Amino acid sequence: MTLHLNKKGFRVLGIAESFVKVEPSSQLAGVVMRRDLRIDGFGFAKIAVGGDDATEGVLKIFSDLDRKDVNAILLNGTVISWFNVIDMERVFEEIALPTISLTYEESEGLEGYIQEYFSDPEEKIRLYRKLGAREPLMLRTGYQVYARSLGATLEETKGLLNALTLDGRVPEPLRVARLLARRLS
Repeated sequence: MTLHLNKKGFRVLGIAESFVKVEPSSQLAGVVMRRDLRIDGFGFAKIAVGGDDATEGVLKIFSDLDRKDVNAILLNGTVISWFNVIDMERVFEEIALPTISLTYEESEGLEGYIQEYFSDPEEKIRLYRKLGAREPLMLRTGYQVYARSLGATLEETKGLLNALTLDGRVPEPLRVARLLARRLS
């Protein structure tokens, strides 16, 4: 797959979440945004805090939107809503679009926390390990982010992030999705 970032109508589905640890569910919001930063649609899903349904939530948003013109999926992290792990490989395979996950800080990893907080952590740890390493990328804004990409090269990922990030480190589709999720939670 090649990301044709030069197309004005290039569209990304950015998905972010908002949660409160003491609540049973969290809100996922997805925003379809064109390369020229016009919002072109949105969708929502609820997932369990600390649960195992984040992947289904992402797939539900994409399915409910029923859009054939989305060119890539951008996730605001893959371990969300208190250790609800998104199976990025499954999302990539089922949606058949480049799938990119973004985080904003270095980390020593989460395995220890998963083992500490969950009495039956094996599946969460398996999914977490399956995610693989994150790649540090320096954005044109001067901020460093950490990305995982399936279906896109590191250069394509960096180009996509630079095209969608006005300032700071959070690309606009993720920033707007996070605002929507917070408003609804």
